[in-house]
Amino acid sequence: MHLILPIVIVLIIVLGPGIWVQRVMKRYSEPADRYDLTGAEMARRLLDARELGDVKVEVTEGGDHYDPVEKVVRLSPGHHARRSLAAVTVAAHEVGHAVQDATGFAPLRMRTRLVAWLRPLEKTGAALLMFTPIIVAITRMPLAGGLMLLGGLLTLGSAVLVHLLTLPTEFDASYQRALPMLEQSGLMYESDFAHARKLLRAAAMTYVAASLTSLLNIARWWAILRR
Repeated sequence: MHLILPIVIVLIIVLGPGIWVQRVMKRYSEPADRYDLTGAEMARRLLDARELGDVKVEVTEGGDHYDPVEKVVRLSPGHHARRSLAAVTVAAHEVGHAVQDATGFAPLRMRTRLVAWLRPLEKTGAALLMFTPIIVAITRMPLAGGLMLLGGLLTLGSAVLVHLLTLPTEFDASYQRALPMLEQSGLMYESDFAHARKLLRAAAMTYVAASLTSLLNIARWWAILRR
C-alpha cells in the first residue's frame, strides 16, 4: 500500500504533460470556424510572407511537424482543414520551424542530424527488446539476454534524451518565431493572443509529452522481461 503514492506521483509526472497538451488543443479547437483561414492557408500565408514559397504544406496522419529534409510543413487533418484558433496557431508553430531551417538555426540542424542517426537505432532497440526472450531461450545464457536488454533500453532511451535536449528548438519556434509572425500578420484577433501563447506552449511541449510517455513503454518492457 505504501508504494501507491510514489506510483501515482510518477504517473502524474510522466502522463501529466501529455494530458495537459491534449486538453489545451481540444479546448481551442472549437469553434472550428473562428477564422477565415484554415490552418493550411495560414501556414501558406506566413511562408509566402517570408519568401519561403518552396516550402510545401501538406496534410498528414503522422502528427503536426515540419520536415527539414523534404521542406514540408505537415499538419494533422484537424489543423490542416479547420479554421479554429488551435489550427492557425499550430500552423504558425510549424512555420516557425521552417523559418528556423531557412535561417540556419543551429539547434534545429543538430536535432535533424540526431534524429537521422537515432532512427535506425530506435528500430534496432525495439527489435532487441522483442527478441531478447527468444535469444535467452535459445542460448540459455542470461548474460546474453541482459546485454540485449541493455542495448534495447539505451537505444530507446536515447530518443527520449534527444527530445528533451532539443526542447529549446520548440520554444524558439513558438515564442521567437510563431508569436511575432502572428502579431505582424494582423490575421489573429487581439483577444486571442493570450490563448495563443498557451497553445504555443502546448505545441512546444508535445515532444516532451511524447518522450515521457515513451518512458512507460521502456518500463513496461523491463517488467515483462524480468518475469
